[in-house]
Amino acid sequence: MVARSGRQLQRYNKGHRQIVGCIPYRIKSNKGKNLEEALEVLVISSQRKDKGMLFPKGGWESDESIKEAALRESMEEAGVFGTIERVLGTWHFKSKSNGSLHEGYMFPLLVKEQLDFWPEKDIRQRVWVSVPKAKEVCQHSWMKEALDVLVKRLESSATNMDDESI
Repeated sequence: MVARSGRQLQRYNKGHRQIVGCIPYRIKSNKGKNLEEALEVLVISSQRKDKGMLFPKGGWESDESIKEAALRESMEEAGVFGTIERVLGTWHFKSKSNGSLHEGYMFPLLVKEQLDFWPEKDIRQRVWVSVPKAKEVCQHSWMKEALDVLVKRLESSATNMDDESI
């Protein structure tokens, strides 16, 4: 497995580089716990030293679907596979490194497999954290907003499942 590099196939929309990412998550046994206590998300270190943690993300390329790009980025940067769920939303933001404009799409990734070796293992750390910890360490406000959307969605689906069992 080798990470893609270069921007020859990069997608743009009205001058905005299109970025796709995932919030890898898992639910620990939630007996007697609320969702936020049972939910863990996987954050990775930035490639740039001392730039904090973030969720896997990268360029959406012209030879792949948006979900293929999201899965690829999660495997390359975090070494995880799983089930991609419905998009959490679209965010427009400026790159912190060069000020260029981006259009970012974030998806939940229910993690099914975590690899011991992956393309960016030597340049990134990964760590499972609670939702509050992820909000504390994540360097991008738009990713924190996506995490809020995920938590609300999971809480809503858990509530609907509880209602159905009555």
